[in-house]
Parts: sequence; C-alpha cells; structure tokens
Amino acid sequence: MTRADEQEREQLGELFAQLCAIESPYGRERACADAVAALLRDLGLNVEEDDAGAAIGADAGNLLARIPSRDEVAGAPAGPSILLCAHLDTVPLTAPVEPVLVDGGWENAREAILGADNKAAVAVILQLARRAVAQPPAVGIELLFTVSEEYALAGAKQFDVSRLRSAFGFVFDHATPIGEVIVASPTYHRISADFHGLAAHAGLEPEKGRSAIAAAAKAIAVMPLGRIDAETTANVGTIEGGSGVNVVPGRCQVVAEARSLDEQKVEALTTELIDHLNDGANAAECDVDVTVETLFRGYRVRPNAPQLRAAEAALHACGYVPRRIVSGGGSDGNAFIAAGFPCLNLANGTERAHQVDERVSVVALEGMLDVALALVGACAEELSC
Repeated sequence: MTRADEQEREQLGELFAQLCAIESPYGRERACADAVAALLRDLGLNVEEDDAGAAIGADAGNLLARIPSRDEVAGAPAGPSILLCAHLDTVPLTAPVEPVLVDGGWENAREAILGADNKAAVAVILQLARRAVAQPPAVGIELLFTVSEEYALAGAKQFDVSRLRSAFGFVFDHATPIGEVIVASPTYHRISADFHGLAAHAGLEPEKGRSAIAAAAKAIAVMPLGRIDAETTANVGTIEGGSGVNVVPGRCQVVAEARSLDEQKVEALTTELIDHLNDGANAAECDVDVTVETLFRGYRVRPNAPQLRAAEAALHACGYVPRRIVSGGGSDGNAFIAAGFPCLNLANGTERAHQVDERVSVVALEGMLDVALALVGACAEELSC
C-alpha cells in the first residue's frame, strides 16, 4: 500500500481531533466505542462487540472488525490476515480535551491529557481502514479496539484470541519515537499491604496505640526501590492511612510494584518486598495482610519472528531506522502473547503520555499512518500472499 496522500493526511488530523474530544477514561469508553463502530459500519464493515465490558465493570466491550483481502473480495477463500490493535480508553481526565495545533503538534488547550495515548493509533487504524476498504489489500486485516487497557490491560485480557484468524498482530502503543520496536516487556506484580495497628489518643495515651503508619514506614525504609538493575525496577506508589493528627493511626495501606524482564528476578524481588512488609509490621507490633496480583506477564520476541521482520521492513520503507528496545511498561500485546497469540508493540511517536503536556506532532501522526500502510504490504510479502 502506497503512502498517504494529502487528503488522507488531512482526514487523519480531523479524525484524531474528533476522537480526542470524546472523553473515554477507562471503564467509560461507550461514547468512543460507538463513534468508532459507526465509522467502521459506514465503511460497510461488520463490527462485533464482546462482553468484556460486563466482565470488568466497563460500559463497553472490545470491538472487532475484518477487512477482506483483494482475493476474498474477488470470491476466493479467506487467506492469511494480520491484526492491527489500539485501545479506546485513556487515563482519567482532569479537564475536557480541546485539541489544538501548536508549533506543528497536537496538544490539549486545557490543563489535562490529550489522549494521544492511544487515540493516535485509533485514528491511524481507522484511516488505514478507509484506504483498505476502497483498495482491498493483498492480505486480510483484522481491526481490534480494546477497552480498559489503562486498567491493567483488562479488556485485552478478556478478549478471546481464538476469534482471530490472523497469523500475528501489532499494537501501536509505546510513547517513543517512531522506529522503536519493543522486543521485550516485563512481568509486573502489584503488591498491596494493609497494616492493622491500634488507634489511641495521640496526646492522652499514645502508649496504648500501635501505629500502622510507623509499621509501613519501617518497611518502606529498607526496601530496594527504583532501578534495581538493567532489567528490574521497584516502586512504592501510594501510602494512605490514619484518621486524624491527634490519633495514633490504627490502619495504613501501602501499594507497591515490582517489574522485571527476568521472571526469576521479579519473583525474588516480590518476595523480598513482602518480607520487608512483614518485618515492618512485626517491629511496630502490628498485623499486615499482603496480596500480590500479577497485572501482566512479560515476554521476549524471537529475533527472527515474522512480525518483527515485517515491522522492520515497513519502517525501512518509510525512511525510519528500526531500533529494537526493551520496555519497562506493558501493552495489550502482553495479554495477547500470554494468551498464545503472537504480537508486536511499535512506538507511535507520541510524547509525554499520561501528562498534562501530552503531545503528538503532525509529522509523527502522519508518519504512523505511512508505517501502518507499509506494514500491510510488508506482512503480505512475509506471508507470501
């Protein structure tokens, strides 16, 4: 598929701005899902919505549509296909989104996120769909739009990958310069600790109290945090407790995380953090309840994987130098790979995701479209269509 023309680039910008203006924090994606489904149906595509929303407490499910190859359009049996995926949700908003162009890039005129994560990818995939319907490609394309990705990949985890016909897939969900290809992602454990002490009046009889906050502080003070090594990180994200400045706090909750590209390292680090939580509770004569949740499993892409070869060929064709990187974050790709479906995450050129100064340049947005179009052709060659 050839690069986007001027009309397609203009349509892409308009579509991106329209999507960003639709509020869709995770769990409340209904309006965005309806808009995307309507556009796909206007193209003549059948759109299926699964029941992920009901399962995870969201108001919409994952959307799946299929674009036939040129051979299928001509009446031949269905041949090879590929998956393109983006998520509909954003992190919570602190103000409405008013997309504006500033110095060659899209920003939010308000003090809030723009939503380029991941609506830049949603817009690119939809614009590609317009082309693919009008000019059927050599390979079939499945389009998947997930919900609640920002809530520990909840929508993708609920999606039944057996519904897919594709050989492999791609997500465009890494906020770094186009050209970066994510070949490894970590396993991520979230650790929640509820400390239970004994409340007492802090001025009249503090000796009768047992401070849950002191227990948490003792635990955190000796934890290994930050960058542990090149593959491993740990963080205490929140600490909350107490009921008043004049009360010895009887309760406190700590939420921490451990990530590593190495499964043994993340298990060992998680065990160490749990040991420190228990030691802190014992030192302050408190009790603690600890729970560990695996939010996503890590992966490594094989160096000769067909999806990787196709992605690098597409990037080269568009003038980018492919760079294989490892990521400390996760994407829907983690969920799909864990479920047995091969997938690759590609950088989308967006900047400062989840921040109030989030941005994507026009050049990057249009570059993403060119790469996606080239990717379809590269996959067709890889699959010998």
